[in-house]
Parts: sequence; structure tokens; C-alpha cells
Amino acid sequence: MSQRFTLAPSAKAVITCAVLLMFAPFAKASEVETPAHDPIPAKTGAFALKVEPGVALPLTHPQSRIFKVGGAETIKALWALTPYLDIGPSVTFMALPSDDSLRDLGTAWTIGGSLQLKRPHDAPDNDKYFAVSPWMDIDGLYVRTGKLNRPGFAVAAGLAMPIGESRVFWLGPFVRYLHIVQLERSGFDNHDAKTLFLGISLEVGSGVEREREREAVAAAEVRIVTKETFFCPDRDNDGIPDNVDQCPDVVGPMDNWGCPKYKKLVVMKDKIELKERLYFAWDQAILQDVSFPVLDEVVQLLNENKRIRVQVEGHASSEGEDDHNQTLSEERAEAVLDYLVAHGIDKERLVSEGFGSSVPADTNATVEGRENNRRVEFVVHLKILKDKE
Repeated sequence: MSQRFTLAPSAKAVITCAVLLMFAPFAKASEVETPAHDPIPAKTGAFALKVEPGVALPLTHPQSRIFKVGGAETIKALWALTPYLDIGPSVTFMALPSDDSLRDLGTAWTIGGSLQLKRPHDAPDNDKYFAVSPWMDIDGLYVRTGKLNRPGFAVAAGLAMPIGESRVFWLGPFVRYLHIVQLERSGFDNHDAKTLFLGISLEVGSGVEREREREAVAAAEVRIVTKETFFCPDRDNDGIPDNVDQCPDVVGPMDNWGCPKYKKLVVMKDKIELKERLYFAWDQAILQDVSFPVLDEVVQLLNENKRIRVQVEGHASSEGEDDHNQTLSEERAEAVLDYLVAHGIDKERLVSEGFGSSVPADTNATVEGRENNRRVEFVVHLKILKDKE
């Protein structure tokens, strides 16, 4: 290596001090007891911004003869690779006033990448070194001085002391050695420029997370919700609960109370409404053949829904004697019941009753009204029968 690439004694001192500062706090780290509420290790990618204002001292000729002590500012954006190692870009500006009032101010801009080694910021609160974090870094730089573009590098060491329990802010002294490499140029001074910075470093980061804080957050996120769930059985899965569904074993729409759509009857909430009349022989309890299709559909409904019990009600018009009308209505209701039983319906599910002319559905003053009053109705019992094994 040529003589001009030799590190200045100040640079060697910076590196030596940095190494000693880095390893001193770890000498008895295992002896420190860590309470449960102490900081926990930072996550990879944690960001910190570092600002380093300071004075600049030229170390080599001819700069030390031409310029006086000046100032410098370094800014770094750092991301954590590990608790010990950060990486990121850096920018530095340096200005040196001239000894000669006729000479321009000497300036230098640098931009590059930085690698920083540090003591982790998660030292316990009772740390014997007060959680102080020694650090050292090295930068590879592009340097612009006047109209010249040159390579360079910098090494630095410092101490960072936390401010407050959250450890968002870190403050401490630093020393930085800047080495600007002068490439060979005919007719120019080809000595490298070496400068020493002394100043205060301020770092702003995301702070530290503590176990007690993490547990508190976790506890806040845990919510015990007592939720009562009411289960309504729905055997046919038609979306209508069995306690409402008049046909719980057959799929049907709600507007038909859970029963399928039938051609000749409609299932109501409390009865089966016939769309067609039942016809009997005149003044007798004998069903006419035209009534059979309606009753067959009633049989179908009852076979599909074993839980339904019905009361068959017979009614008559007001023509004739009341006793005759009562007897006739009872016999006609019984005739309907017998038809249902003959077609397989369990008699225990059926009840018949005659009301004579005591419950008219229409006026008895007209022929049409009296015809409407001679009827048989099916009234649905809401009692739910147990399923038979």
C-alpha cells in the first residue's frame, strides 16, 4: 500500500476505542438478572434516524494549512438486520473556512452506505452500564469536493445513552474519521485528504417494547364473549323451525306454514283450508265421488306430516230442525273421518264434531249463503305428537 493510503493515527485511535467500547459492556452481561418487564429484543427492520452535527478538523496538508476548523453534519437512515447490526444510507456535508479571506470556503459532500455495529438497545433497566450503547460504523462513500468526484470512506465510534424509559431518543458523543482518496492526477497534489469530526449524535428510533406492555396489549385484545345460542330444530332444513312448521318433515315455503303447495288445499296456521267443497248426497252423510280428490290430498298431507292432528268439523245450513241439522253435521263429519281412516290415517290423530247450524260461515238468508254453510272444515290442532319409533 502506498504511503498516502496509510491511516492517520487519529483513525487508528478511533477504531481502537470503538472496539474497546463495544466489548466492555458484554464482559459481565451474564451476571445481570433480567426482570420480566425489561425490554425485549427489537424486531428485524426496526428503523432509526441518526443526526450527527460536529466540528471538522483537517488533519493533513495542504488542507490543514489552507483551512481552519469548520463544521460537518452527517445524517443516516438505519434499519436493523439484527439487534447488533444496522445498515442504511448516509449523507455528510462538511464546510471548512479558509485562512485567506480571498479563498473560497472549502466544502465536501459525501453519499454512501453505512454498516453499524452496536450494543443492542434492549439492555435491562438495572444494567451496570446504564443501558449505554457503544457503537462503531464504517461507510463506503462517493465524495464531491468542488468540481472533483472522488471515492472515500469513514469510520466512527461513539456512545449512545437512552433518554427516558421508552428509549426512543439516544444521545451521546462521537468521533468520525473521514478519508478522501485522491486519485493520481498529473500536476495536482495527490495526497489523500483526512478529516476528523467531533460532535454529538442524536438517534431517534421506534423505542423498545417491554414484556409487561406486550402482555397488557395481549390482555386487552382477549375478550371473553358469552353468547347464548338458541337452537331451533328444523328437520326438513327448509329454514322454518319445527315449532312453527306445520309440515316439519316436508320442505315447504313459509307462506304455506312450511308445507308444500297443494292443489286443492292450503295449510293455515290453525286449520287446513279446502279450495273445493265436499259434496254429500242430499240430506245424507254419504260422500259423493267428486269429493274424493280433495280428501285424497288431505290424506297425502297427513301421511307426509305425522305430527298433525285434525278435528273434522261438520256444519249445516239453518233449513230444517236444529236437532236434525246437528245430527246431520255430526254424521257428515264422522263420514269424512271414516274416509281418512280407511285410507291409512291413524284414528287417534282425528277428531270429528258436528256443529249443526250454530256456527254459520255465511248468511242463511240466501240460497248461496245456505250452500256455503253446509260444509266440512278441518281444524289443525297445534299439539305436537312425539315421533313414533
